[in-house]
Parts: sequence; structure tokens; C-alpha cells
Amino acid sequence: MFEDALVADDADAYLAFATELADSVRPLLLSHFRSPLDVISKPDDSPVTVADRAAELHLRERIQQRFPDHGIIGEETGGTPRGAFNWIIDPIDGTKSFITGFPLFGTLIALSHEEKPFCGVIDIPFTGERWSAKPGRTMYKSTLARTSACGRVADARFYTTSPDMFIDGEAETFERLSRSARLRRFGGDCYIYGLLASGHCDIVLETGLHPYDYMALVPVVQGAGGCMTDWEGCPLSLRSDGRVLASATPALHAEALAFIRR
Repeated sequence: MFEDALVADDADAYLAFATELADSVRPLLLSHFRSPLDVISKPDDSPVTVADRAAELHLRERIQQRFPDHGIIGEETGGTPRGAFNWIIDPIDGTKSFITGFPLFGTLIALSHEEKPFCGVIDIPFTGERWSAKPGRTMYKSTLARTSACGRVADARFYTTSPDMFIDGEAETFERLSRSARLRRFGGDCYIYGLLASGHCDIVLETGLHPYDYMALVPVVQGAGGCMTDWEGCPLSLRSDGRVLASATPALHAEALAFIRR
């Protein structure tokens, strides 16, 4: 009963605020894009720039002002779940794309409820594209987004950000599933999940993700009619292990999970 009331009364307001956040941070990110940047390597060897940190600080300040009782978890400054509602933010999803001038980096903004994805935004500053989702509905700009009707791996268009993320046994899983698809493509970070939500690709398989990488994506994919789980088929949450599978339809998702489990 509480979930139904929450969806009915609050989802629109929370999602409107998330899109306000995306609007507010776009100019900051674009002011740094394709400009000279000092790139610092974090302890895990992933890159970070002044743009990442400035954008996250901006988003944190806006959230704290509006919802002081909500928790905030960000890629650059961390955080832990606090209370029922937590904002999960990645100011630049695709920092490697950002620092090499590739325009499909994105900003990810999610709101979780009881550690489960609730609302999500994928914003692509350079192209002006945006997917925004609440339970049961995903919009691409001002149009309803729908996944494709693909129901078989053999017919699917497969995407992943990079084959390099798969190591050891995971590499075998990646090869088995991706080479069984009709075609496979690489690159795109969060953008490929937007493509899936809009029906332009059918499967995304990735590993090694953090909550700030995937929490915003789940509402977008599911609200457009798709499925997104971990590799065991379990719902994603703040506690998931970072291995994700997104598919256009339940039938396709079930078959892709069967490939993973072989």
C-alpha cells in the first residue's frame, strides 16, 4: 500500500527535481568538455578530472538544500545509505570518453527507495538527449520510450561498453552471449542503455559496475518495457555485485540468462 501511495504522490515531484539537477549541471560539464584538463588517476586507476568533482559538488549542494533528510552517494565523494531515500549520482559516466572528446558521456541521477531503484535520469549533455523514468514509464525527451520486441538472442543487437571489463570466466560468458547475437557493438557507457530503452539495441551485458553506474539505468530500462537484473536474474539494488544484464523483453532476458548460466 505504501509503495502505491509513494508512486502516485511523489514520483513526479522527485523526477522533476532530478531533471532540474541535470539541467543545472549541463553548462558546467560542457564548459570543460574538449578543453585542456588535468587528469588524475584514482586508487583503482580510473581517471577523474576537475569537471567530475565540480559537477558532483554542485549536485550534492542542490540535493542537500532541497532534501536535507535524504542520503547522497556519489562516485567522487562516496557516501553510505541514510534513511529510506538516497540519491545516487555519477556526474560524468564515461570519464574516459569525456577526456578523449567522445561526446556520448552522460550524467546519471537516481533516487532509490529502501535501497531499490525508484526514479532515474540519463542525461547526455553534448547531444541534448535525455531519458527520464519513474515506475512504469520512461520518456525520451518528451516522447514515450519503448524497447524493441526482440525475443531471441539470435536476433539481438548486443552492446557493451568495452570487452576489456570482462576477465577470466566472465570473458567466456561475454564471448558466448555476444557471439550468439545477430551483431555486437562496443562503446557508449550509459548511452547504450538509453538506446536499449528506445528500441535501437536489445541486450547490454556489463560487469564491475558500482551503484552510481547502474541505479539510474534500471528505472529507464524497466519503465520502457525491458528487464534489468544481475547475472543471476535477481533485482538490482545498492548491494548488487556489479554484474548487470539488460534486455528488451522478458523472453530475451530469460534466454540471455540461460547463456550466462551455461
